Amino acid sequence: MSTASTRTPEGRYGRSSDERTDRTLKLVGAALGAVLLGVIGFFGYHYVGQNEISGELIAFSIADDAVKVHLEVRKDAGSSGYCTVRSQAESGAEVGRADFRFSGPDTRIDKVVTLRTTAKATSAELLGCHAD
Repeated sequence: MSTASTRTPEGRYGRSSDERTDRTLKLVGAALGAVLLGVIGFFGYHYVGQNEISGELIAFSIADDAVKVHLEVRKDAGSSGYCTVRSQAESGAEVGRADFRFSGPDTRIDKVVTLRTTAKATSAELLGCHAD
């Protein structure tokens, strides 16, 4: 005695709808993945390639009403821009914030700037540098 098969004979009725759905999902997933990679590449290029000025906070020293901040700024030769520095008190409240401009033909600028504060500060932070 043999058992009856519930499967249709191979090649007789074409592909099942499940196989067509699987193939469609794979194609849609591949297309969306390619678009996502393109968007990530576009924003990555514009973030890294178009940034004409960058900075690094090397050190800082604290006084009662000011913070001296040592900044190292790298920029393109003809460009100008500014870096934003902020300072916080022990409670976490912001006690000082200022923009410091950098211009000129130099590509690397090492400078100590003074950030005035409204109360005694405990930290200094470089928030970012932006080209004009």
